[in-house]
Amino acid sequence: MPPVISIQNATKRFGTKTLLNSASASITDDHKVGLVGRNGAGKSTLCRAILGDEELEKGEIVLHPKVRLGYLRQHDPFIPGETVVEFLMRDSEQPDWRCGEVAARFEIKGAMLDAPVHNLSGGWQTRVKLTALLLHDPTFLILDEPTNFLDIRTQMLLERFLKSYKGGYLVVSHDRGFLKQTCNQTLELARGKLTLYPGTVEDYIEYREERKLHDQRVNDATKAKQKQLQRFIDKNRAGANTAAQAKNKQKQLDRLELIEIEEEETTAYIRVPQVDAKKGTAVRCEDLSIGYPYRMVADGITLDIEHGARTAVVGDNGQGKTTFLRTIVGSLDPKAGEVKWGHNTEVGVYAQHVYSSLPANDTVEDYLLSVRDPSVNHQQLLNVAGSFLFRGEDVHKKVKVLSGGERARLCLAGLLLGKYNILILDEPGNHLDVETVDSLCEALDSYNGTVIFTSHDRYFVRRIATQIIEVSAGKVTHIPSDYEHYLYRLSQEIDEEDGNQVATEAAGENRDAMMAKEERKQRNKEARAARKEVQKLESKIAKLDDERKELNAKLMSITDPGEAQKVHAKFTAVADEIAELEGKWLEFQEQLEDFDD
Repeated sequence: MPPVISIQNATKRFGTKTLLNSASASITDDHKVGLVGRNGAGKSTLCRAILGDEELEKGEIVLHPKVRLGYLRQHDPFIPGETVVEFLMRDSEQPDWRCGEVAARFEIKGAMLDAPVHNLSGGWQTRVKLTALLLHDPTFLILDEPTNFLDIRTQMLLERFLKSYKGGYLVVSHDRGFLKQTCNQTLELARGKLTLYPGTVEDYIEYREERKLHDQRVNDATKAKQKQLQRFIDKNRAGANTAAQAKNKQKQLDRLELIEIEEEETTAYIRVPQVDAKKGTAVRCEDLSIGYPYRMVADGITLDIEHGARTAVVGDNGQGKTTFLRTIVGSLDPKAGEVKWGHNTEVGVYAQHVYSSLPANDTVEDYLLSVRDPSVNHQQLLNVAGSFLFRGEDVHKKVKVLSGGERARLCLAGLLLGKYNILILDEPGNHLDVETVDSLCEALDSYNGTVIFTSHDRYFVRRIATQIIEVSAGKVTHIPSDYEHYLYRLSQEIDEEDGNQVATEAAGENRDAMMAKEERKQRNKEARAARKEVQKLESKIAKLDDERKELNAKLMSITDPGEAQKVHAKFTAVADEIAELEGKWLEFQEQLEDFDD
């Protein structure tokens, strides 16, 4: 079977870092490939190179002439005010009925088709982008971190879609559970080289370790044989009767070669706070209500979490998991009831509202020094920083220049350098590669304190959780069953949803959702026309505005009165034209606002 993607001796560098070093691999149209590698290894760069958006320094990527690549975009492709069906029709140039048909595969139905895209959660927006991808009828998919922002239910829906997809795909993900469910091949990018393995990521990791052990055993045997031969040669090379034998043994020795074993990439060293084990109740919620001044999220919450527990807080996106965590740590006031922490509890929090407010002018090293426990020495601090990818000169970077992912890693590193006996972790696996998540799991296994966390990474939850709390339908409750039973229940719910027929839209629902098909088609056509006019006007206004600025600058430097009068007249004419175009722009904007009502 000919390859649909052939990567041939690809080389790519960024500064002094080599991402691809004569890397080669071939992918056929039936391959379901999981692309794995350390953070910063170059996985996204490789995807962009396959798509033609990134140039290689050497080598080439050859696509089969009949392949049609589909790419799940990470950026936001939506226009403000645009509804789901309007975006899908604009992006795919397909009729509304076809857009609705494909959208239904991701549970986007009824009134949701006519909802503004920007009003949807990140997970639902990902569903919309997946729909748009399929409407282009690709033969091979490239999905870069598709599970970002997706709750477990939506991940399961995506898994089912990928399993039923007839073409091939390449998935970049750190979520080992998702890769295991969806991919039958593993492509690793490490030290600039590509290795394609015909099996799941877990099988590949096991194979890689077994191969390394095998090679080490072979090398040990080879070294022993080399020593044996060398002793014989040294003892017999000078003897008249044995010199010929020694010469023959030398030839044998020269033929022996050691297998080259690559050194392990730097393994994450994650230190957890060294605390004494405690017994009793860590935190108690009594008739607690959580939410915001304008909205109740959940009420009637009464539960205890014991010291030493590893409590996973689960539930669909938007149900209130983060609201619950923020309330129990005190960053959000309860609407009713109270939260009681046990005696001598020291609570450390890792969450977005924390790492988004780190001191901007501190360096990485400054921040870690300020939050570490006094028992942590400087070298231990640097080791932990390095495990979260702050190595060498990176420790001198200021917080204000760090990306969101880097700030998240810095906050988690600082938390683990403290002396907290309770850790509150909101999606701790985000921004961490497979190896670092493994190291975090091992570290938490040895932790004597209490862990309360949220995560959409099923591998991480399976490794860590000893009990489950579910946030759903306005309630927060302990689940008596284990995590596997919770996942099974979600799967059953999805089966039931798939089996149900789409209900008739209820009376009084969104007016646009109740429009007749032809009327909505006409409305969408008018909206697209208005939007095109707005774009044309914005382009003209921008060009004229640049011209006005040039004329104004020229006017300020002219000394000749006659020339100044001519430039001023032209400046006035341009300004008048801009005003006229802006008036038209406002008219079309008002039309678009009518369409969005």
